[in-house]
Amino acid sequence: MAASADPPVRVLVVEDDQELGPLLQRGLEDEGYTVDWVLDGTSALIAERAADYDLAVLDVMLPGMSGFELCRRLRGSRPGTLVLMLTARDAVDDRVRGLDSGADDYLVKPFAFTELTARLHALRRRRDTLSSSPRIEVGNLVIENHDRVVKAGGRVVALSPKEFAVLRLLAQNAGQTVGRDVILAEIWGTVPHSDANIVDQYISYLRRKLEPVAAGVSLVTVRGVGFELTPG
Repeated sequence: MAASADPPVRVLVVEDDQELGPLLQRGLEDEGYTVDWVLDGTSALIAERAADYDLAVLDVMLPGMSGFELCRRLRGSRPGTLVLMLTARDAVDDRVRGLDSGADDYLVKPFAFTELTARLHALRRRRDTLSSSPRIEVGNLVIENHDRVVKAGGRVVALSPKEFAVLRLLAQNAGQTVGRDVILAEIWGTVPHSDANIVDQYISYLRRKLEPVAAGVSLVTVRGVGFELTPG
């Protein structure tokens, strides 16, 4: 019996530029993706109710609903969908805002189509790696990768997308020191930062949220190197 083919990877493209949108759709279809293209956030939310998308490519400057707001809504309804944001803006604050709204990566216009496809392939590889370990347990913490939910003693700990990503990375390397540069590269990727202390800020946010819930873990600062998540 012949092996069954892998299901097609479904992509939702949300782009109001009526020249760029079709170009992205055709280009991604040529790469083997199954693609739906819509013009605005409302249409995107309708589309995602009807289909289970693996990837979403969102423009930031959309009519009616910004890409930031759309990303937050998609995160709430489809936490497993990988999100890449597109924008003509190149300010650091805008890129950080996009990632903090729940995006997995960010690409500034104009861009080469080959870079877009490379980013999408990298996101898929990251998802496949996480799928091989859908749950991480450290101390009293349970981290559900697919749903992006963290629980301590059965109670949900409310984390922002970036807080979740930092905690997950440390939990994957529990008992080992993870350098600041590694955290920046893994979590913030290609986004440059004028604030060199952004990792320390997020560690501080996590400590404030984990300490009151008896998480059974400690976030240890290894001076001059990075951070370590340890049970106890």
